[in-house]
Amino acid sequence: MKIAIMGAMVEEVDPFLSAGEHEPLLRYFSKHEDLEYAGNTYHIAKYKDLEIVLAYSKIGKVYSALTAATMLEHFGCEKLLFTGVAGAVDPELKIGDLVAATKLCQHDLDITAFGHPHGYVPEGKIYIEADRELLHIAKEVADEKGIDLKGGIIATGDQFIADPERKEWIARTFDADAIEMEGASVAVVCDAMNVPFFVLRAISDAADMDAAFDFDEFLKHSSQVSSSFIMAMLEKINNQLVDGRQ
Repeated sequence: MKIAIMGAMVEEVDPFLSAGEHEPLLRYFSKHEDLEYAGNTYHIAKYKDLEIVLAYSKIGKVYSALTAATMLEHFGCEKLLFTGVAGAVDPELKIGDLVAATKLCQHDLDITAFGHPHGYVPEGKIYIEADRELLHIAKEVADEKGIDLKGGIIATGDQFIADPERKEWIARTFDADAIEMEGASVAVVCDAMNVPFFVLRAISDAADMDAAFDFDEFLKHSSQVSSSFIMAMLEKINNQLVDGRQ
């Protein structure tokens, strides 16, 4: 089975390829092949019985859709796991919380002038649901690691949202819990191609943020935690594959 692992920024995928605090989990990625395609670098590796294609897309919906489509169509990936950071719009979420998207939407998609709801285009849908089996695997991993994994709606847009009023509007309009810039575009691609996907986000800004918060340091730490989580999911996917052959 071939699995895509994807992030938006190099910091979000770097722990899979270099030594870090979770190095024992990452040793299988220490040797990999780098391939250039469509203006991006894709890292081809093995994890036990799984083939891995790893890449970061660059920030935004267009780049992430291009990368996701490439991983599925060109490299033939059969599942996609996305990891990165997001901002909270649910006041209950705190810095460092891990959120697994149950469904995703595009908050900046607006043709309401033609009588359609926000986030909708004809022949499309407002929400794309994440794969239930991958969500179940994530819940098992969280329980084993003692992590309080949150499930929620993630809203995507080609904007970094700092305005509190806009955040409140997104939360109210889409019942959203977190916002970011890539998840829903990846979800649209996977949904169109019938490929199961999972989106994991670490909350990087929230109502409890203080002036001393160091985003770069948080990104480094959260990427290590998230990569460890994704590796544990790979372990379970691999075990399912092996069990299915017996």
